[in-house]
Amino acid sequence: MRSLLIFLVFFLFSFPLQAQEQPPASVVVTKVVRETIAETQSVIGTLFYERTSEVSTDVTGLVEEILVREGDRVLEGDILVRLDTKLLDSDISLKRTRIAQNDLRLQNTEKHFKRLESLYKESGVSEKDYDDALYTFQDAKLEKQARQEELANLLIKKERSVIHAPFNGIILTKDVDSGAWVQQGKKLVSLGSSDDLFVRAPIGESLLRYLKKGQQLSVTLNAFERKVEGRVEDIDPVADVKTKTIFVKIRIPAQEVIAANMSATVHLPASTEKELSIIPRAAVIKFQGKDFVYSVKDNKAAILPVHIAAFMGDKVGVDSPHIVAGMVVVVEGNERLRPDQAIQVTGEK
Repeated sequence: MRSLLIFLVFFLFSFPLQAQEQPPASVVVTKVVRETIAETQSVIGTLFYERTSEVSTDVTGLVEEILVREGDRVLEGDILVRLDTKLLDSDISLKRTRIAQNDLRLQNTEKHFKRLESLYKESGVSEKDYDDALYTFQDAKLEKQARQEELANLLIKKERSVIHAPFNGIILTKDVDSGAWVQQGKKLVSLGSSDDLFVRAPIGESLLRYLKKGQQLSVTLNAFERKVEGRVEDIDPVADVKTKTIFVKIRIPAQEVIAANMSATVHLPASTEKELSIIPRAAVIKFQGKDFVYSVKDNKAAILPVHIAAFMGDKVGVDSPHIVAGMVVVVEGNERLRPDQAIQVTGEK
Protein backbone atom coordinates (compact mmCIF):
# COMPACT_ATOMS: atom_id res chain seq x y z
CA MET A 1 0.00 0.00 0.00
CA ARG A 2 2.81 2.39 0.90
CA SER A 3 4.63 1.62 -2.37
CA LEU A 4 1.43 2.27 -4.33
CA LEU A 5 0.92 5.65 -2.60
CA ILE A 6 4.48 6.76 -3.33
CA PHE A 7 4.07 5.68 -6.96
CA LEU A 8 0.81 7.62 -7.35
CA VAL A 9 2.31 10.74 -5.82
CA PHE A 10 5.34 10.48 -8.04
CA PHE A 11 3.12 9.98 -11.11
CA LEU A 12 0.84 12.94 -10.37
CA PHE A 13 3.71 15.33 -9.75
CA SER A 14 5.98 14.19 -12.55
CA PHE A 15 3.37 13.87 -15.32
CA PRO A 16 3.48 17.54 -16.43
CA LEU A 17 7.24 17.53 -16.57
CA GLN A 18 7.36 15.13 -19.50
CA ALA A 19 10.96 14.13 -20.09
CA GLN A 20 12.58 17.55 -19.84
CA GLU A 21 15.00 17.88 -16.93
CA GLN A 22 14.64 21.05 -14.86
CA PRO A 23 17.56 23.19 -13.67
CA PRO A 24 18.59 22.95 -9.96
CA ALA A 25 16.27 24.88 -7.65
CA SER A 26 17.64 26.96 -4.78
CA VAL A 27 16.13 25.96 -1.42
CA VAL A 28 16.52 26.55 2.29
CA VAL A 29 16.27 23.57 4.63
CA THR A 30 15.94 22.71 8.32
CA LYS A 31 16.34 19.56 10.38
CA VAL A 32 13.53 17.59 11.97
CA VAL A 33 13.56 17.44 15.78
CA ARG A 34 11.64 15.28 18.24
CA GLU A 35 9.52 16.73 21.07
CA THR A 36 6.98 15.44 23.54
CA ILE A 37 3.65 17.18 22.90
CA ALA A 38 -0.05 16.35 22.68
CA GLU A 39 -1.95 15.60 19.49
CA THR A 40 -4.50 18.19 18.40
CA GLN A 41 -7.98 18.21 16.93
CA SER A 42 -9.32 21.05 14.79
CA VAL A 43 -12.75 22.63 15.30
CA ILE A 44 -14.41 25.60 13.59
CA GLY A 45 -15.32 28.56 15.78
CA THR A 46 -16.85 32.00 15.26
CA LEU A 47 -15.19 35.38 15.82
CA PHE A 48 -16.98 37.91 17.99
CA TYR A 49 -16.35 41.10 19.96
CA GLU A 50 -17.16 40.42 23.60
CA ARG A 51 -17.37 44.13 24.41
CA THR A 52 -19.61 46.22 22.18
CA SER A 53 -21.26 49.60 22.62
CA GLU A 54 -24.25 51.16 20.89
CA VAL A 55 -23.04 54.76 20.98
CA SER A 56 -26.02 57.11 21.32
CA THR A 57 -26.70 60.80 21.90
CA ASP A 58 -27.69 62.44 25.20
CA VAL A 59 -29.18 65.44 23.40
CA THR A 60 -31.63 66.11 20.61
CA GLY A 61 -30.25 67.78 17.52
CA LEU A 62 -29.24 67.80 13.88
CA VAL A 63 -26.27 65.66 12.80
CA GLU A 64 -23.73 68.10 11.42
CA GLU A 65 -20.95 65.64 10.65
CA ILE A 66 -20.24 61.92 11.04
CA LEU A 67 -16.53 61.22 10.94
CA VAL A 68 -16.45 57.42 10.67
CA ARG A 69 -17.54 54.66 8.35
CA GLU A 70 -18.26 50.99 8.94
CA GLY A 71 -14.99 49.12 9.37
CA ASP A 72 -13.00 52.16 10.57
CA ARG A 73 -10.67 51.63 13.50
CA VAL A 74 -10.87 54.28 16.22
CA LEU A 75 -9.04 55.07 19.45
CA GLU A 76 -10.62 55.94 22.77
CA GLY A 77 -11.58 59.63 22.71
CA ASP A 78 -11.71 59.96 18.90
CA ILE A 79 -14.62 62.09 17.65
CA LEU A 80 -17.32 59.96 15.98
CA VAL A 81 -20.22 62.40 15.43
CA ARG A 82 -20.82 66.14 15.76
CA LEU A 83 -24.30 67.61 16.23
CA ASP A 84 -25.19 71.12 15.08
CA THR A 85 -24.98 73.56 18.03
CA LYS A 86 -26.21 76.82 16.47
CA LEU A 87 -29.39 76.89 18.59
CA LEU A 88 -27.41 75.93 21.69
CA ASP A 89 -24.84 78.65 21.02
CA SER A 90 -27.67 81.20 20.76
CA ASP A 91 -29.19 80.01 24.05
CA ILE A 92 -25.77 80.11 25.72
CA SER A 93 -25.16 83.67 24.51
CA LEU A 94 -28.61 84.77 25.74
CA LYS A 95 -28.07 83.09 29.11
CA ARG A 96 -24.75 84.86 29.57
CA THR A 97 -26.43 88.19 28.81
CA ARG A 98 -29.12 87.44 31.40
CA ILE A 99 -26.43 86.63 33.97
CA ALA A 100 -24.68 89.95 33.24
CA GLN A 101 -28.01 91.78 33.73
CA ASN A 102 -28.54 89.87 36.95
CA ASP A 103 -25.07 90.91 38.18
CA LEU A 104 -26.06 94.57 37.79
CA ARG A 105 -29.31 93.99 39.67
CA LEU A 106 -27.48 92.08 42.36
CA GLN A 107 -24.94 94.87 42.84
CA ASN A 108 -27.75 97.44 43.13
CA THR A 109 -29.84 95.38 45.58
CA GLU A 110 -26.77 94.63 47.69
CA LYS A 111 -25.91 98.32 48.01
CA HIS A 112 -29.52 99.17 48.86
CA PHE A 113 -29.70 96.42 51.48
CA LYS A 114 -26.44 97.43 53.16
CA ARG A 115 -27.58 101.04 53.30
CA LEU A 116 -30.89 100.07 54.92
CA GLU A 117 -29.13 97.63 57.22
CA SER A 118 -26.98 100.46 58.58
CA LEU A 119 -30.02 102.70 59.04
CA TYR A 120 -32.05 99.87 60.61
CA LYS A 121 -29.38 99.44 63.31
CA GLU A 122 -29.84 103.13 64.14
CA SER A 123 -33.66 102.83 63.97
CA GLY A 124 -33.64 105.03 60.87
CA VAL A 125 -35.93 102.74 58.83
CA SER A 126 -38.78 100.41 59.66
CA GLU A 127 -38.38 96.68 60.05
CA LYS A 128 -40.59 96.14 56.99
CA ASP A 129 -38.32 98.25 54.78
CA TYR A 130 -35.33 96.31 56.09
CA ASP A 131 -37.01 92.93 55.46
CA ASP A 132 -38.07 93.96 51.95
CA ALA A 133 -34.50 94.98 51.09
CA LEU A 134 -33.10 91.74 52.50
CA TYR A 135 -35.62 89.67 50.51
CA THR A 136 -34.84 91.52 47.26
CA PHE A 137 -31.08 91.02 47.79
CA GLN A 138 -31.42 87.30 48.56
CA ASP A 139 -33.79 86.82 45.62
CA ALA A 140 -31.25 88.41 43.27
CA LYS A 141 -28.53 86.02 44.54
CA LEU A 142 -30.76 82.98 44.04
CA GLU A 143 -31.73 84.18 40.57
CA LYS A 144 -28.06 84.47 39.61
CA GLN A 145 -27.38 80.98 40.93
CA ALA A 146 -30.30 79.58 38.93
CA ARG A 147 -29.15 81.26 35.72
CA GLN A 148 -25.60 79.96 36.25
CA GLU A 149 -26.94 76.42 36.66
CA GLU A 150 -28.99 76.83 33.48
CA LEU A 151 -25.85 78.00 31.66
CA ALA A 152 -23.90 75.03 33.01
CA ASN A 153 -26.59 72.66 31.67
CA LEU A 154 -26.43 74.29 28.24
CA LEU A 155 -22.63 73.96 28.21
CA ILE A 156 -22.94 70.27 29.11
CA LYS A 157 -25.37 69.80 26.19
CA LYS A 158 -22.91 71.50 23.88
CA GLU A 159 -20.08 69.29 25.11
CA ARG A 160 -22.24 66.21 24.59
CA SER A 161 -23.07 67.33 21.07
CA VAL A 162 -19.61 66.01 20.19
CA ILE A 163 -19.72 62.21 20.60
CA HIS A 164 -16.44 60.40 21.32
CA ALA A 165 -15.39 56.76 21.14
CA PRO A 166 -15.64 55.18 24.62
CA PHE A 167 -12.78 52.72 23.90
CA ASN A 168 -10.42 51.47 21.18
CA GLY A 169 -12.38 49.56 18.59
CA ILE A 170 -13.83 49.09 15.15
CA ILE A 171 -17.04 50.63 13.80
CA LEU A 172 -19.49 47.76 13.29
CA THR A 173 -22.49 49.79 12.07
CA LYS A 174 -23.20 53.41 11.13
CA ASP A 175 -26.84 54.20 11.89
CA VAL A 176 -27.14 57.91 10.96
CA ASP A 177 -25.77 60.32 8.40
CA SER A 178 -25.23 64.05 8.09
CA GLY A 179 -28.47 66.04 8.08
CA ALA A 180 -30.43 63.55 10.17
CA TRP A 181 -32.44 64.83 13.13
CA VAL A 182 -31.82 62.62 16.17
CA GLN A 183 -33.67 62.34 19.45
CA GLN A 184 -32.10 61.76 22.84
CA GLY A 185 -31.03 58.11 23.13
CA LYS A 186 -30.85 57.55 19.35
CA LYS A 187 -28.14 55.04 18.36
CA LEU A 188 -25.54 56.67 16.13
CA VAL A 189 -22.93 53.93 15.64
CA SER A 190 -22.09 50.56 17.19
CA LEU A 191 -18.52 49.90 18.24
CA GLY A 192 -16.70 46.62 18.92
CA SER A 193 -13.69 46.64 21.24
CA SER A 194 -10.58 45.63 19.29
CA ASP A 195 -8.96 44.64 22.60
CA ASP A 196 -11.73 42.11 23.32
CA LEU A 197 -11.70 39.87 20.23
CA PHE A 198 -12.64 36.24 20.85
CA VAL A 199 -13.34 32.95 19.10
CA ARG A 200 -16.25 30.85 20.38
CA ALA A 201 -15.66 27.22 19.48
CA PRO A 202 -17.66 24.03 20.23
CA ILE A 203 -15.77 21.02 21.60
CA GLY A 204 -16.78 17.48 22.44
CA GLU A 205 -17.00 16.69 26.14
CA SER A 206 -14.19 14.11 25.76
CA LEU A 207 -11.71 16.94 24.98
CA LEU A 208 -12.56 18.91 28.10
CA ARG A 209 -10.02 16.95 30.17
CA TYR A 210 -7.18 18.40 28.07
CA LEU A 211 -8.23 22.06 28.43
CA LYS A 212 -7.81 24.61 31.19
CA LYS A 213 -8.21 28.36 31.55
CA GLY A 214 -5.17 30.35 30.45
CA GLN A 215 -3.97 27.60 28.10
CA GLN A 216 -2.36 28.74 24.82
CA LEU A 217 -3.92 27.42 21.60
CA SER A 218 -3.12 27.80 17.92
CA VAL A 219 -5.88 29.56 15.92
CA THR A 220 -6.16 30.02 12.15
CA LEU A 221 -8.24 32.90 10.76
CA ASN A 222 -9.63 31.06 7.77
CA ALA A 223 -10.38 34.04 5.53
CA PHE A 224 -6.71 35.05 5.48
CA GLU A 225 -5.05 31.73 6.38
CA ARG A 226 -3.48 33.75 9.18
CA LYS A 227 -2.12 31.93 12.23
CA VAL A 228 -2.39 33.58 15.65
CA GLU A 229 -1.93 32.48 19.24
CA GLY A 230 -5.08 32.33 21.38
CA ARG A 231 -5.67 31.89 25.10
CA VAL A 232 -8.53 29.98 26.73
CA GLU A 233 -10.49 32.65 28.58
CA ASP A 234 -13.53 30.71 29.69
CA ILE A 235 -15.34 27.39 29.34
CA ASP A 236 -19.15 27.33 29.34
CA PRO A 237 -20.51 25.58 32.45
CA VAL A 238 -23.47 24.05 30.55
CA ALA A 239 -23.21 21.48 27.74
CA ASP A 240 -25.71 21.15 24.90
CA VAL A 241 -28.41 18.69 25.96
CA LYS A 242 -28.48 16.79 22.65
CA THR A 243 -24.93 17.00 21.26
CA LYS A 244 -23.07 17.24 24.60
CA THR A 245 -20.80 19.87 23.06
CA ILE A 246 -19.36 22.62 25.23
CA PHE A 247 -18.37 26.09 24.03
CA VAL A 248 -14.91 27.45 24.76
CA LYS A 249 -14.11 31.17 24.60
CA ILE A 250 -10.62 31.94 23.28
CA ARG A 251 -9.11 35.43 23.32
CA ILE A 252 -6.98 36.37 20.30
CA PRO A 253 -4.89 39.49 19.58
CA ALA A 254 -6.43 42.55 17.89
CA GLN A 255 -6.46 42.22 14.09
CA GLU A 256 -6.07 44.91 11.44
CA VAL A 257 -8.78 43.54 9.17
CA ILE A 258 -11.45 41.33 10.70
CA ALA A 259 -15.23 40.98 10.84
CA ALA A 260 -17.51 39.60 13.50
CA ASN A 261 -18.99 36.15 12.72
CA MET A 262 -16.06 35.15 10.50
CA SER A 263 -14.81 31.59 10.97
CA ALA A 264 -11.62 30.48 12.67
CA THR A 265 -10.06 27.05 13.09
CA VAL A 266 -9.00 26.24 16.64
CA HIS A 267 -6.45 23.48 17.22
CA LEU A 268 -7.27 21.79 20.52
CA PRO A 269 -5.21 19.25 22.47
CA ALA A 270 -6.77 15.83 21.96
CA SER A 271 -4.49 13.41 23.81
CA THR A 272 -1.94 13.04 26.51
CA GLU A 273 1.56 14.09 25.48
CA LYS A 274 3.53 11.85 23.13
CA GLU A 275 6.76 12.11 21.19
CA LEU A 276 6.30 13.62 17.71
CA SER A 277 8.55 14.85 14.93
CA ILE A 278 8.50 18.66 14.79
CA ILE A 279 8.79 20.58 11.51
CA PRO A 280 7.97 24.19 10.52
CA ARG A 281 4.56 24.78 8.97
CA ALA A 282 6.40 26.32 6.04
CA ALA A 283 7.76 22.85 5.19
CA VAL A 284 4.27 21.45 4.58
CA ILE A 285 2.74 21.67 1.11
CA LYS A 286 -0.72 20.51 0.04
CA PHE A 287 -1.60 18.47 -3.01
CA GLN A 288 -5.15 17.27 -3.68
CA GLY A 289 -6.02 17.88 -0.03
CA LYS A 290 -3.09 15.85 1.33
CA ASP A 291 -0.03 17.06 3.24
CA PHE A 292 3.52 16.47 2.00
CA VAL A 293 7.07 17.63 2.68
CA TYR A 294 10.18 17.66 0.51
CA SER A 295 13.33 16.08 1.82
CA VAL A 296 16.74 15.96 0.13
CA LYS A 297 18.19 12.74 -1.28
CA ASP A 298 21.25 12.66 -3.53
CA ASN A 299 20.85 16.43 -4.17
CA LYS A 300 17.32 15.86 -5.45
CA ALA A 301 13.89 16.63 -4.09
CA ALA A 302 12.20 13.65 -2.44
CA ILE A 303 8.50 14.10 -1.69
CA LEU A 304 7.06 12.39 1.39
CA PRO A 305 3.49 12.26 2.74
CA VAL A 306 3.00 13.39 6.34
CA HIS A 307 0.22 13.12 8.88
CA ILE A 308 -0.09 16.21 11.10
CA ALA A 309 -0.97 15.21 14.64
CA ALA A 310 -0.50 18.57 16.38
CA PHE A 311 -0.44 22.29 15.53
CA MET A 312 1.94 24.53 17.51
CA GLY A 313 1.84 28.04 16.09
CA ASP A 314 4.36 28.18 13.23
CA LYS A 315 5.30 24.51 13.74
CA VAL A 316 3.50 21.18 13.46
CA GLY A 317 4.00 17.78 15.02
CA VAL A 318 3.79 14.76 12.72
CA ASP A 319 3.55 11.07 13.63
CA SER A 320 4.60 9.65 10.25
CA PRO A 321 7.22 6.97 11.02
CA HIS A 322 9.41 7.87 8.03
CA ILE A 323 9.89 11.45 9.34
CA VAL A 324 12.73 11.04 11.82
CA ALA A 325 14.94 13.32 13.91
CA GLY A 326 17.83 14.82 11.94
CA MET A 327 16.10 14.46 8.56
CA VAL A 328 16.43 17.50 6.33
CA VAL A 329 13.21 19.09 5.01
CA VAL A 330 12.79 22.06 2.65
CA VAL A 331 11.21 25.19 4.21
CA GLU A 332 11.81 27.77 1.46
CA GLY A 333 11.49 27.16 -2.28
CA ASN A 334 9.34 24.04 -1.79
CA GLU A 335 6.24 25.59 -3.38
CA ARG A 336 7.82 25.32 -6.86
CA LEU A 337 9.62 21.98 -6.50
CA ARG A 338 8.82 18.76 -8.33
CA PRO A 339 9.78 15.21 -7.30
CA ASP A 340 13.35 14.23 -8.27
CA GLN A 341 14.14 17.80 -9.34
CA ALA A 342 17.77 18.73 -8.78
CA ILE A 343 18.19 21.15 -5.91
CA GLN A 344 20.87 23.38 -4.48
CA VAL A 345 20.78 24.08 -0.74
CA THR A 346 21.55 27.78 -0.20
CA GLY A 347 20.81 28.02 3.53
CA GLU A 348 19.70 26.24 6.68
CA LYS A 349 17.40 27.40 9.47
